[in-house]
Amino acid sequence: METRRKIINDPVYGFITIRHGFILELIDHPWFQRLRRIAQLGLSHLVYPGALHNRFQHAIGAMHLMQNAVDELRHKNHDITPEEEVSLLSAVLLHDIGHGPFSHALEFSIANEMHHEQISSLMMQQLNADLGGRLTMAIDIFNNRYKKKYFHQLVSSQLDMDRLDYLARDSFFSGVVEGQVGSERILKMLDVKNDQLVVEEKGIYSIEKFIVARRFMYWQVYLHKTVLSAEYMLVNALKRAKQLANEGKEMFCSPALHFFLYNNISASDFARDRNSLEQYAQLDDFDIAGALKVWQSHDDRVLSMLSAKIMKRELFKIELQKDQIDHDFIAKQVKRIAAQYSLTEEEAGYFVIHTTVDNRAYNSQNDAIKILMKDGSVRDAAEVSDHLNLAALNNVVEKHFVAYMR
Repeated sequence: METRRKIINDPVYGFITIRHGFILELIDHPWFQRLRRIAQLGLSHLVYPGALHNRFQHAIGAMHLMQNAVDELRHKNHDITPEEEVSLLSAVLLHDIGHGPFSHALEFSIANEMHHEQISSLMMQQLNADLGGRLTMAIDIFNNRYKKKYFHQLVSSQLDMDRLDYLARDSFFSGVVEGQVGSERILKMLDVKNDQLVVEEKGIYSIEKFIVARRFMYWQVYLHKTVLSAEYMLVNALKRAKQLANEGKEMFCSPALHFFLYNNISASDFARDRNSLEQYAQLDDFDIAGALKVWQSHDDRVLSMLSAKIMKRELFKIELQKDQIDHDFIAKQVKRIAAQYSLTEEEAGYFVIHTTVDNRAYNSQNDAIKILMKDGSVRDAAEVSDHLNLAALNNVVEKHFVAYMR
């Protein structure tokens, strides 16, 4: 096995050592380097100006935490072979490789609701073929097919390296201090019991803070109402561009964006056609931002108005509430905008957005965080905690919103 190493200076953790040649090979691959051009928090920088970090930084951070977790579990006499270590690092490093531009906007507009996790899996399979099968174990871990089930929990669970990094990183760059988590202490408390990832009882307070921090970050950053307004405006701009493309209208766009606007690419296309993956791997935030900049002067008023408002940060007014939005109010806004801007009601519909968002900080029904008690028993974190709100955080909080042009 190669011993070539590299050191990266990370603003969150300090110096990160890349200690495996194969991991460096993955990092150097163009498909992974593309993550430098994918924003970690979509359009959140329109609310938090510092939130300009990218998916590349996050993936490196998650890999760093995985290295620390492996070291800790080995220290507690759990056997993790060198090959398994590299596979764990590969799996978490590539977990976001299929992420599209600007958060999830592409998934709901021009990629036929194909989620980035599916595309990540397909890209990993293609990389595995190109690399002579060296990612086979990593893919098995990623898809929860590997014999040691706790490996998958380290990559994808309610207490995985992905979540530990993005909470710390997003809190750091957004400046929302409520999202800070003590990842170092949580990692020190990790253990394995009956092939299940557990946290030692003395780490319960760190777990409580982790779950509460996640709740805060969702409402203050990920589901901040102004961020929602901006991101759904982008979704509608891309939907309008897709509609115009289907009608044969010409629009400025990069070759990669042109491919997805003018072709209806499905999951089966990605699976059977390498060209679709290659085109997707060329698509990043720059393609979308460049198109929006030019679309401001497009002949189609819906596309030009949406693009201009995003570029100028003239965002829709948004109302977030517990009760469902009155359909009469929605219809009234559509009619107002149609009359005010001389649009059809169909066109005006692009300027009124209504949907539902939900936030569940912790789900005890889905791969609960397990606490290893001093007597050797294993219990759900929500049962062990004396935090009055932890059980309540197990409930889904649903909010409805309507956003519309002023």
